[in-house]
Amino acid sequence: MYQQPLQPVAGSLALSAACAALPLLTLFLLLGVVRARAWVAAFGALAVAVVLAWALWRMPLAQTLLAAGQGATFALFPLVWTFGTAIWIYRMTVHTGHFDTLRRGFARISDDRRVQAMVIAFCFGSLLEALAGQGTPVAVTTVMLLALGFTPVRAATVALVANTVPAAFGPLGLPITTLAGVTGLPATELGMMAGRQVPVVAVVVPLVLLVVVDGRRGVRELWRPALACGAAFALAQFATANFLTAALADIAAAFAGAGVLLLVTRRARRPVPAPAGDGPPEPAASSGSAASPAGGPGPAGSPQGVTPPPGRAWLAYAPYVTIVAVFAVSQVPAVKRLLDAGTLAVSWPGLHVLTAAGTPSPLSTFRFAWLAAPGSLLLVAGLVTMALLRVSPREAGRLYGRTLYELRWAVLTVVGLLALSFTMNASGQIATLGVWMAGAGTLFAVLAPVLGWLGVALTGSDTSSNSLFGALQVAAAQRAGLDPVLLAAANASGGTLGKMISLQNLTIAAAAVGLTGREGDLFRRMFGWSVLLLALMCLLVGLQATPLLSWMVP
Repeated sequence: MYQQPLQPVAGSLALSAACAALPLLTLFLLLGVVRARAWVAAFGALAVAVVLAWALWRMPLAQTLLAAGQGATFALFPLVWTFGTAIWIYRMTVHTGHFDTLRRGFARISDDRRVQAMVIAFCFGSLLEALAGQGTPVAVTTVMLLALGFTPVRAATVALVANTVPAAFGPLGLPITTLAGVTGLPATELGMMAGRQVPVVAVVVPLVLLVVVDGRRGVRELWRPALACGAAFALAQFATANFLTAALADIAAAFAGAGVLLLVTRRARRPVPAPAGDGPPEPAASSGSAASPAGGPGPAGSPQGVTPPPGRAWLAYAPYVTIVAVFAVSQVPAVKRLLDAGTLAVSWPGLHVLTAAGTPSPLSTFRFAWLAAPGSLLLVAGLVTMALLRVSPREAGRLYGRTLYELRWAVLTVVGLLALSFTMNASGQIATLGVWMAGAGTLFAVLAPVLGWLGVALTGSDTSSNSLFGALQVAAAQRAGLDPVLLAAANASGGTLGKMISLQNLTIAAAAVGLTGREGDLFRRMFGWSVLLLALMCLLVGLQATPLLSWMVP
């Protein structure tokens, strides 16, 4: 049995925290400065974490490798299973020519790509986050933007920026219920508190999307519709989380934001110039990949000359309507119980870990949600798509195999990243970092969102970050005389802003648009926005801990 030490380096918490930060520093330096390929950065950081776990944290090497193996398994199921299946569905629509119809359909809603970015990436992506999560919004919306004529880099960047604020409540309130479970605080109060933090940032996200898509011109010309969209989204998110349930916050916000945006812009149908820099799709950097991940000539037209039959344009929307419908049905209580019955919880062989407090670590148990996993539900949607688009099983199988082959480097990256996350968590390196930050006393209110941000940047999941740091936030709040609900919710709210620099999401976005190998480019584009929005969240939480805004705490 291995028990995690909090200060293994010379009995000093500060020195131990400095050492615990080395794997993260290695990851960011390799990715952002050295510009190494994403899988090289992930495995380089993993090697540092393994050495530290064995040499400094004194975790037996066998258990260290078992923890890494568990993370690699989690990467394959459910993460690769999820985004691989999502991209497979997209490729079936491209293969049959229906995605070009979808592009024209969205162009009829608005011929302005800036509006399309807000509708698809921010609003529709929020709906997917509310229903599925685990990279599904990024995988789906990137390829939709690509089909509308966005360059691969811009499509990925827009999708990553948009997939932030919905993460606090999706899928279906899971991050909040997980936070309640690890902290012992009421889920209702945590949802209410997050609903008084995240919407403040949600107001400005559409403005950030305008800057990403079209720079200053975009803000100058469309700041009113963007603010209207963000305000409607934020108001619906706040109202639902505070007066209904956090599980529905993103669903209500997605519809409210899209409805108000389309209402404000419905008369603006005149042609607009393409955003600066958009043109022919950029070439991919990875060998064997084309600019279009479907392998065709690109998103501007149907591959191989395929044209959808007349009168069947509705089929272009069918795959995405099917995805929403399948995930919605999966949350019907009777169906959810049936799906959950297929979940298999097993003790990971040979991994016996106690936390620093002496309690069994949840990492010792691994859950195989065979039926309830998002990838499994996406497979159901894919089978329906096969029937609707009349894709033969043989052709669908060929497309799936081709998808997995072209995603091989992305898969390797996610495996290395999750192995890193599980290694740092099991050995206690993450706990050491958290306890050190909690020593800031009352100033910890400002740093609390940073802890959630780091957790999501490493794991790619707000739910996982809440599992890692939720209890620590409460303990730090109690020591500093701060409100536990405030700091626990700040972990979830700050974590949303780590989504755009999470290597997991960067890898999914790059793979979806055929840019495998250029994750470092995306990271550098995302980092500044992530830090800027995080600073806004830190300021808000810091003020909520003072009499100035303490009235916002339920």
